[in-house]
Amino acid sequence: MMISTRTPKGTCQNLSIFERTKGHFTSINRKVLEMAKDFSEDKYDYRLKPEMRSFAAVLVHVASGNVYAAKAGRGENLNWDELDPKNYKTKAEVVALMEKSVADADATLKSLPDEAFTKNVEPWLGVTEHTAEHYGLLIAYYRANGLLPPRVASQEVKE
Repeated sequence: MMISTRTPKGTCQNLSIFERTKGHFTSINRKVLEMAKDFSEDKYDYRLKPEMRSFAAVLVHVASGNVYAAKAGRGENLNWDELDPKNYKTKAEVVALMEKSVADADATLKSLPDEAFTKNVEPWLGVTEHTAEHYGLLIAYYRANGLLPPRVASQEVKE
């Protein structure tokens, strides 16, 4: 199945569902990983409100989604198993977890034939949406600390 879409530069491309799904999954994970690396370690325990997850815990939760996608994409019958943020005590450990979860999910995604997406785009669509929602939340963590998220900061430098 092919869909027509506009690229950022305004040109049309015909991309398969697989290519679009992979592109969105990769793009949003790249943005979250960039934030994981950029955010100050001394703020990794910051919470917008006491009852909310810390910045680090949000990242571990996003990684949980990637782990789920990789396993489900390989055909494993499973439930979403939440990784415990208490097992990732430092920024380096959280970043390493995110890098591994993204790499594993990307490897699974790349191993799938294009035809697999003509029947079902899950878990990829759901996990991509989930990650995008948390990307928006992570922007709030930046803003609440008087910081600009990496993508916004780089855009302002260009202007």
